[in-house]
Amino acid sequence: MPIKPNIEEKILKLEQKFKNSGQDMGAYLDGLLYERYLTYWDYIHLDTLLSLQIPRTYFPDEEIFIMYHQITELYFKLIIHEQKQLIDDKLQNAEFFTQRITRINNYYKALISSFEIMINGMDRDQFLRYRMSLLPASGFQSAQYRMIEFYATGMENLVHHSIRDQFSESDTQDDLYEHIYWKKGATDAVTGEKTLTLKQFEYRYTPRFMRITNEVKNNTIYHKYLQLPENEKSNKYLINALKKLDIDANVNWPLMHMGSAYRYLKRDKSAVEATGGTNWKEYLPPSFQKVIFFPKLWSDQEKEEWGKEWVTHRFNTEKQ
Repeated sequence: MPIKPNIEEKILKLEQKFKNSGQDMGAYLDGLLYERYLTYWDYIHLDTLLSLQIPRTYFPDEEIFIMYHQITELYFKLIIHEQKQLIDDKLQNAEFFTQRITRINNYYKALISSFEIMINGMDRDQFLRYRMSLLPASGFQSAQYRMIEFYATGMENLVHHSIRDQFSESDTQDDLYEHIYWKKGATDAVTGEKTLTLKQFEYRYTPRFMRITNEVKNNTIYHKYLQLPENEKSNKYLINALKKLDIDANVNWPLMHMGSAYRYLKRDKSAVEATGGTNWKEYLPPSFQKVIFFPKLWSDQEKEEWGKEWVTHRFNTEKQ
């Protein structure tokens, strides 16, 4: 049977490709001949994926809790995937920058809307029981969530806001990391003692965190934006996309956590402690964290009142 011209052309191109790489095309053709057809379930490792939900109790809703957090971590991985592309980018044009930030914003949009599953998708009594088997694990220990912050902005912008003006990018990464805002959320305000949750987290991830922060020093998403040519940096679509990312990552996403925490941990006259011992009522509100990835895009007044409008509106409504 004669070989069609288009097939012959592709064979010649393949032959040239393997010749240039010093490989034998015949061996690759044998591989294609013997290889099994790829299936959907093999490609995405479906059986493995569906076997990763291992509850510690017999309460049915614990599986919802596990799967939701696993899905969240996959979205975090997608966000980091886009962040790395921006950090590696050499084009320095607003179009590419805006496309990647828009992708990240879409992931946050999905995350924020999906939190309804956590707020109204589980039985409160079941949650308050099975959560006791999770100690001292906590969503606070999401390393990818911290990595998103490290890739997004300089460490000086992640220092706790109460002492942020005492630090700058000239300080060492070690010193900035020691005063990062989220450590306050897992430290006893009276004794200064770190919770077991924080101690475990630091022991497991500090080496990786320090490697990342040193790799992206002066090369975070924020730095990449500031390094753009002036005509690209002033692009209104890019600025709007970055501001939306700041609001979704540092206001709307923490607010959804607050809504979930109030739903499951709030009592009439007191609050149940989080599984990791975090000071969630003081730690979660964005107006208390005041984390801003891109501070030069906001006015002094906006930075001073960061998160307050959203917090006041949401929780005044809940109390009525």
